Amino acid sequence: MTDDWVERQFTVVRELGLHARPSGLLVALAAEFDAEIEIGRDGEWVSGSSVLSILALAATCGTTLGVRARGADALAAVEGMGEIITATGD
Repeated sequence: MTDDWVERQFTVVRELGLHARPSGLLVALAAEFDAEIEIGRDGEWVSGSSVLSILALAATCGTTLGVRARGADALAAVEGMGEIITATGD
């Protein structure tokens, strides 16, 4: 695993924010990658593989979240997580 983090910022656009369903989708997706994934807000970083930790970020509509990953699939992981965060569905 490489020590270099790949990091990008994404804005939550779901009207209800990152509630349980999209948080669960993030965790399921994180399990598919060979990478350590973290999601952060205001300097607080949590594991991308923990629904409760993601929910604790209290990301409402309009919140900007950072996603960072390191490992063999780091870039794909960040992009995939970003797609879920920026999706408009429930």
